[in-house]
Amino acid sequence: MTTKQAIARMAVAVLTMSAAGFATWKANEGDGPTSVRADGAVVHLPYVPTKGDVPTIGHGSTRYEDGTPVRMSDPPITRQRAEKLARSLNDAEELRFKASLPGVVLYPGEFDLYMNFTGQFGIGNWHKPKSPRTWLLRGDHLGACHALMHWRFQAGRDCALPQNWGPKGCKGVWTRQQKRMADCLDMQQ
Repeated sequence: MTTKQAIARMAVAVLTMSAAGFATWKANEGDGPTSVRADGAVVHLPYVPTKGDVPTIGHGSTRYEDGTPVRMSDPPITRQRAEKLARSLNDAEELRFKASLPGVVLYPGEFDLYMNFTGQFGIGNWHKPKSPRTWLLRGDHLGACHALMHWRFQAGRDCALPQNWGPKGCKGVWTRQQKRMADCLDMQQ
């Protein structure tokens, strides 16, 4: 019996993102550019991850806790602040995510995977018709896995196409979706 089979799907309302799931999301988002202050502290600088994206800081944060968007003119933040900001935004996103799936059951790994998706694409996109949410609400977990591949676009570019993989390209969007789908399908076995 696999670990997945030993753990039953549970109501989304009782699940929470695991520490491993958060660490994976954080690693996927990366650190962005950093510099070292005169006192030796490493700080995260605001940046635009890919052409057509919005300003980001730390581990993929595009806004602060009060909803203020990150601007390129914002001061750098420490590693500790980047971690706190990412956790705070993730906790708020988790509440919206749970509310979006009434009556749905998931494996803990599926919960982490779809939270990772909303961390990348946002809760607004999670509510769109072609998102995995549509299939999950129908109880079609396999269909939800396949729906992940609809989300390979960034700023109008198809990130599956090699011509969009250059500097400031979006190859990472494509490779992240491929891994997500493979992991999702593996959980359906």
